[in-house]
Amino acid sequence: MKTKYIMLRNRTAVTHDPFMGPSAIASRGEMGLPEVLLEVDEFDRRQLSSVSQKADVVAIAPVMPMKLITPVDLGTAPAAEEPPAPTVTWGVKAVKADTSPFTGDGIVVAVLDTGIESGHPAFTGVDLIQQDFTGEGNGDKNGHGTHCAGTIFGRDTKDNRIGIARGVKKALIGKVLGEEGGSSEQIGNAILWAVENGANVISMSLGIDFPGYVKYMEGQGMPTELATSVALEGYRANTQFFATLAAFVRARGAFAQPTVIVAAAGNESQRDVNPDWEIAVAPPAVSEGIISVAALGESSEGFVVAPFSNTGANVSGPGVRVLSAWIGGRLRAISGTSMATPHTAGVAALWAEKIKATGRLSSMELTARLVASGTIKGLKPGFDPFDVGTGMVQAPQE
Repeated sequence: MKTKYIMLRNRTAVTHDPFMGPSAIASRGEMGLPEVLLEVDEFDRRQLSSVSQKADVVAIAPVMPMKLITPVDLGTAPAAEEPPAPTVTWGVKAVKADTSPFTGDGIVVAVLDTGIESGHPAFTGVDLIQQDFTGEGNGDKNGHGTHCAGTIFGRDTKDNRIGIARGVKKALIGKVLGEEGGSSEQIGNAILWAVENGANVISMSLGIDFPGYVKYMEGQGMPTELATSVALEGYRANTQFFATLAAFVRARGAFAQPTVIVAAAGNESQRDVNPDWEIAVAPPAVSEGIISVAALGESSEGFVVAPFSNTGANVSGPGVRVLSAWIGGRLRAISGTSMATPHTAGVAALWAEKIKATGRLSSMELTARLVASGTIKGLKPGFDPFDVGTGMVQAPQE
């Protein structure tokens, strides 16, 4: 049986390990800019070994379905929709963006999601560069991508501050999830597109659809046990694929604009049912080189880990009942690590602006500053450090 594979081909080097540093990469002219090409091919699994051993193939994985990290329904609560009075969202305050002198001015962000409602008032004055990877056309029929974009760079709407980095003037909107979901092929192409178009920060609130892949293999006639085994193998290969892609992005930053990738940890844990029912960070967020984000909520005793938030993330952000832009020109409050991720991406844009103002921006320094900004101050006592990473990300204050 033939399987569809995605491959990263190194176009500038002859080594299998071209992303560990500039010295390992052959030059392209005077820039020495590392280049990879994402290709898709279909072949029998028995050919996998010979294909992967080719000198220019640096990563290979079966194409797997990707799905939206669906927001979690936590029931009705105050401010479930538009608040009755002017306000600053609790998430903006929690990451201290409301007291930061930085706005994200001069920083380019990319949102890889369900698209965007470009005519929403929250995006007035933002140069939105849209690219559809689903075949459905630009726009946002779901609302998820609009919500995430609003948290990152949304302007004040109806007297409500929803955005972390309100000074961002250019945003890249990659529509990678349609009504039928997406695939690792689409995500990989979208990351390369965002990097080529100058993204400093890439935000992704999506994950591998493992059950969907098992069902697909069963539909091809495989027994459940074999389908699960094949899906696990693909899961591991895709984790490594995105780690290699992230390494390319990091290496490229030594020659072109630096880029960091921020991704949602996932919403599969069920601590509200049993405290021990925790799920680890899911791909692509778990891949090395990608900053994974857990979700925190409010309580009378301090910030608490959201019951749905997957464990083992690098950092945390506000992810419970987050108010942001929604399709139809509205505002809406929803919950998920999908909401924590754009908070973190917005804070990354603020740190990028600060670093640029004082010196040379690099992906290594931006990653270090962002992760180090996390704080456990304000968290309710008794939390598990593994659930929150370094803690709630914080915007630069001076």
